Amino acid sequence: YGFINTCLKSLVVEKYGEETWEKLRLQAGVQDSFLTFEVYKDEITMQLVDKACKILGVPADMVLREFGEYFFEFCKRSGYDHMLRTLGGNLYEFIENLDALHSYLSLSYQAILLSFVFPQEMNAPSFRVEKNDDGSMHLHYYSDRRGLCHIVPGIIGAAALDFFNIEISMEIVNQTEEEERTGKKEHIVFLVTQNPVFSYKERNEFSSSSQYLADSDKKNENQLNKEDLERAKNTIGDRGSSVCPVKKSHWKTIRGIITLGKGKLLRGFDPVYPKSLWIDTKTFCNGLPFHMVFDKELRVKQAGVSIQKIVPGLQTMGIYLDHYFSIVHPEVPFTISSIQKFINSQFVFQTRREMMPESWKQRPMLELRGQMIWMESLQCMLYLCSPLLRTLHELEERQMHIADIAPHDVTRDLILLNQQRLAEMELSNQLERKKEELRILSKHLEEEKKKTEALLYAMLPQHVANQLKEGKRVEAGEFKECTILFSDVVTFTNICAQCEPIQIVLMLNSMYLRFDRLTTVHDVYKVCT
Repeated sequence: YGFINTCLKSLVVEKYGEETWEKLRLQAGVQDSFLTFEVYKDEITMQLVDKACKILGVPADMVLREFGEYFFEFCKRSGYDHMLRTLGGNLYEFIENLDALHSYLSLSYQAILLSFVFPQEMNAPSFRVEKNDDGSMHLHYYSDRRGLCHIVPGIIGAAALDFFNIEISMEIVNQTEEEERTGKKEHIVFLVTQNPVFSYKERNEFSSSSQYLADSDKKNENQLNKEDLERAKNTIGDRGSSVCPVKKSHWKTIRGIITLGKGKLLRGFDPVYPKSLWIDTKTFCNGLPFHMVFDKELRVKQAGVSIQKIVPGLQTMGIYLDHYFSIVHPEVPFTISSIQKFINSQFVFQTRREMMPESWKQRPMLELRGQMIWMESLQCMLYLCSPLLRTLHELEERQMHIADIAPHDVTRDLILLNQQRLAEMELSNQLERKKEELRILSKHLEEEKKKTEALLYAMLPQHVANQLKEGKRVEAGEFKECTILFSDVVTFTNICAQCEPIQIVLMLNSMYLRFDRLTTVHDVYKVCT
């Protein structure tokens, strides 16, 4: 999208100057500006990166890393700051939810593209993160675009420092052809190690925390009985290491302790589960109309009422799920092991046309989006999902209604809000196009203005022409000595009568070029009458 190329232009202009960008874009053979929601070929971005490396004399990995750092700041300045900050409470959660953010953005981008009858989809990269026992992480990066993996350390490093106040180092430990997903994709594995960064104030707080804790303990011991205090300590010990993959300081752990009720110290939250499930099967299937339960062999054990209505084959319990659906995202084989590996990702299913009722054969296929939950006790997978619909137009195309979606499902609100946002984005896109047209017209006007000035300076001395342009009165100059040459083409009328018009033009042009060269060499002024 133009958003990426606009960011790249902004980086070059801001750090290396307008002249460098002009030189870069001319060598790459691309336009000067890009529209945010316009789809551009990947070759344009790759060409810009390649020429930037040559012009700046910097290796590609360093250019891409710097671009990644700048891209993070550019996204914040472009209105995505709050959206990024709320992705997760730590770096692990932040990375884990990047795919969900891409999924949300694809709704808007795809909707605006569909409104302009563009078939392209937002083909974003995908991330999968694994915790290690030593506190480090393995970040799996999947992309259809080769050679851009070095952007990732720049983006993730900038986010870690800005949002979580930690410095990280990332190194590639594996780089292979994609095997876990269908299709040939790039799969890069980064080892992410994290080190806390303390500000001066935090270091002072940490150094004085021992005395503070000693004073606090004396006060709290009078208010708490031994049982409550022991429970608080056990809770801290059990939960402190699972909240964040980064090891917290002692002071930050104490700050996480919350005083509730009558002096009871509680850390985190302990859920209470009923001894038996107080909901019957019928209510569950009606309350969650789009859900499916299937076992390791992909045999369907249970399905919501709405999905049964759309795909009648699901009413036959024991049928194989992959006969009726294909996985659109993430692009993994339809096996329970692949689903478990990417269980933290959002899954998008699409109905198979050959298995749909006759009435659905001419409609666009229904897509479902949701999360997978593995139920260890039942050895089954629960797929909690909703219809993936971006606009009211898509709802109508599938001959569905808002009433088909459960009242508690935010998909209802998302469709209506996205419809409004689509109109706003379309207006923004039109304004952006008009702005670009005005910029081009202004550029052409400036070029014509320069031509007019050049012609004016050729007829009048520059200082005289400038005074006339400013509306000032031109005072006559006085020269004690001057030499004036009056020249004329002898028998010009007879020559014109005997020659072709083009011959006359070529003759005069050649003669005036020689006069212009001589006036320039000898620094004299020529007056044409």
